[in-house]
Amino acid sequence: MGRGRQKAKHTKVARDLKYYSPPTDLTALQRELQSQRGETTTPAESDEWTEDSDEWAEEDAPSAHRR
Repeated sequence: MGRGRQKAKHTKVARDLKYYSPPTDLTALQRELQSQRGETTTPAESDEWTEDSDEWAEEDAPSAHRR
């Protein structure tokens, strides 16, 4: 196979891989991750994390450093 045909084939394969997105079962992934940790996260716990991260985001915001 010549270099031009070989490059075209590699380009086609790379393009196919780049734009291929297999179907993902997110509920199965969530169950698997929870079973690995051995705990389940309640909505209240995740809300606490969100509140903490919001406070940190405000501290790191460019407007917080202005005087």
